[in-house]
This record gives sequence, structure tokens and C-alpha cells, in this order.
Amino acid sequence: MMMMFGLSLMVPLVLTFIYANISWKVGSYDLEKNSPFECGFDPMSKMRAAFSVRFFVLVVLFLIFDIEISLLFPVLNMTFSFVSSQLGLSLAGFLVVLLFGLFYEWYQGALDWVSS
Repeated sequence: MMMMFGLSLMVPLVLTFIYANISWKVGSYDLEKNSPFECGFDPMSKMRAAFSVRFFVLVVLFLIFDIEISLLFPVLNMTFSFVSSQLGLSLAGFLVVLLFGLFYEWYQGALDWVSS
């Protein structure tokens, strides 16, 4: 019992000592390596660089359609155990609105990454 107690104190102390010696190694500090990295922007450039609006619109559309698809899973799971005309009509209406939004965004060209 006493040996386990001593071992449980000894191992963390040894590991802490090893970590302290390795982490404070001279020459491991690199300014470029320790600079913050944000979304592929060069951290040494001008901070207010232009941001692609197409990328932002595509991300927002992805989030909207992703949430709508995640809302479909419980409804589709419910159809196997409980079938009613009201559930079918609400599911059909939801899918029509979802497809209408998708086709509208496609028509507006928001889904085209490269404009022609």
C-alpha cells in the first residue's frame, strides 16, 4: 500500500520535471511559429483584407440547409411508427419549401463558385 502511494507521487513528479526541461529548451522560440493563424490570412499583412462574399454566402447556405436536413431526421424516424395524413402533408410542405429555396439560390447563382 505504501509503495503504491510512493509510486503515485513519484511518477507525476518525474513527468513534470521532464516536461519542464523539454519545454524551456533554448532556441525553440520561433516568432513565425508562435504567431496566431486565422483562416489562411497572412498574420503580417494588413488586418482589414477583403473577404470573399461568395465564400460567406456559401457557408450561410450550407448552415441553413444543414439545419433543415437535421430537422428532417426525427420526422422521417416518426413515419415508421406513426403514419397520418397530417404528418405526410407537413413533411411534403417542408420539402417543397426546402426545394424551392434550393432552386431559388441555384437560379440566383449563389451556388456557382466561379462566375462565368
